[in-house]
Amino acid sequence: MYKYQVRDSDEAQVRSLVSLGVSPIVSKVLAARGITKENAFKNKKSDLLPSAGMKGIHEASEIIAWSLMNRKKITIVGDYDCDGATATAIGLRGLKMTAVSLGMTPSEADENINFLVPNRFDYGYGLSPAIVDLVKSEQDPDLIITVDNGISSIEGVNRARDLGIKVVVTDHHLQGDSLPDADAIVNPNQDGCEFKSKNIAGCGVMFYVLNYLSGALRHNELFGDRPPPRLDTLYDLVALGTVADVVRLDDNNRILVNEGLKRIRDGLMSPGVRALFNVAGKDPSKALPADFGFGIGPRLNAAGRLSDMTIGIKCLTTDNPIEAERLANQLNEMNITRRSIEESMKKEAEASIEDFQFNPTKAGFVISRDGWHHGVVGIIASRIKDRVYRPTIVFAPEEDAQFLRGSGRSIPGVHLRDVIDLATKRLKPGDVVKFGGHAMAAGLTIRAEAFDRFDDEFSKAILDLSDPSVMEEIVTTDGEIDVDYLSTDVVDEINQHIWGQGFPPPLFNGVFKVKDQQILKERHSKFLLEKDGKTFEALWWNNIQTAPPSLNIAYRLEKNSFKGRNTINIMVEKILTTDKPRIEQKPNIIGFGH
Repeated sequence: MYKYQVRDSDEAQVRSLVSLGVSPIVSKVLAARGITKENAFKNKKSDLLPSAGMKGIHEASEIIAWSLMNRKKITIVGDYDCDGATATAIGLRGLKMTAVSLGMTPSEADENINFLVPNRFDYGYGLSPAIVDLVKSEQDPDLIITVDNGISSIEGVNRARDLGIKVVVTDHHLQGDSLPDADAIVNPNQDGCEFKSKNIAGCGVMFYVLNYLSGALRHNELFGDRPPPRLDTLYDLVALGTVADVVRLDDNNRILVNEGLKRIRDGLMSPGVRALFNVAGKDPSKALPADFGFGIGPRLNAAGRLSDMTIGIKCLTTDNPIEAERLANQLNEMNITRRSIEESMKKEAEASIEDFQFNPTKAGFVISRDGWHHGVVGIIASRIKDRVYRPTIVFAPEEDAQFLRGSGRSIPGVHLRDVIDLATKRLKPGDVVKFGGHAMAAGLTIRAEAFDRFDDEFSKAILDLSDPSVMEEIVTTDGEIDVDYLSTDVVDEINQHIWGQGFPPPLFNGVFKVKDQQILKERHSKFLLEKDGKTFEALWWNNIQTAPPSLNIAYRLEKNSFKGRNTINIMVEKILTTDKPRIEQKPNIIGFGH
């Protein structure tokens, strides 16, 4: 059972939101996330931060405009995850539209504007010298535009310059001690950039570059009598990439996602996005951010994990619905394979997880097995981290078995890259071949014979750099609610808002009597719960333990539509202790008239 705390919210802010017509329960949830009367309805395109605030965007726009107007060849070099795929697709679609608005024929635009995404197994991440050589030999561009990468590609940019290729870097990752010598860099996280949304994804950065470019061309009347590019048609891709990359949904990102969702719900999406909704079994007219994170995103990511992202990008850029369906089905098959590989790896890790949970001396979980797939180690690390609530690194052997390549995930309060750095300094020289990452995720390669030494030093470094209290998982909820609010109307109102990383969906807590429990497919539990004389159906996925007569639960609300009848389901997330919340505050029960 988990200890829990309840989010606090300013009662005056709650009342001010109620005065706008927001229900008391949703007002309390929003106020606890920093929403006020002043910014409650700042969710339109007109409220987006201006493009001009991004450092380097003017220089990037000039270079791209000159290249388009002079019929120069442009190659977009992307990344192999969903953000990289959507950023690449946004760049391709947006630049081709802009080229046509400048007077190019569609066939000329197709010939001059291309992309390349590295195969992660052969080339790794980013614009490396090897990738530049590959681009040069296959496409011979005059300009390379990186999307979702490039801020650390010092050697790759130097190689491009040596070959006479201009480089525009668009990225959102943190910069290192030095920057690449690119012709222009657009990255809100570079030193000196005053753009307020530091959480924007790579797809969002590329979208902003296109908007600034279009505005500059329009201001200088370079489109002539031709219509400007319809960049609003790219919002579906921006929303998908933003949610799937799990960036913090600040005000600006929520607007981007909201615009994409509105278009998708209205049926105004690219054929590829529509096809991915179809194969995922999701209804686009009822699209939610969770559909991107758990339905569409994994199918795109499967291509990058098991093969390369070319299929995913082609799916997002084709205008042929039949071709889009064919490619989406290929991505779906890849995702089925990915799930099978993941399930097999999780089963193989099971015994080690159980041993770890009974070992109080270990602060971090490290595991490797022969035959494991490099493309899935990050997912497995995330799954195990959630289960053991400790920083976790999962390794898979390289082909020659002399080295292990791993991916790690961390918990709040433990900076994973700093931990690996400290462990590396305590190991023998050469034990850790290379590593990189940030607080919550990292990748590294070690010598196979150094595995046990790394395992020991990893746990020691966690203890040396972290407060032991961070190892206790605390569930944060939005408090208890009156049973009268357990309704489909409240679910509908909740679903009107954009929830995600940094702006978590409502999670409530409460004690319910257990009237009945059934086991579904030998994996899940279905309950009939009672509170204050009302009964509710509840589901607890992937858990079949026998419930006591009453449960103190953390739960979410979902609407269940079956045969034209709408009811709510209580989705059990955690079983809580009956201790008082760790944050002492006034009673937090929301009811009518509160």
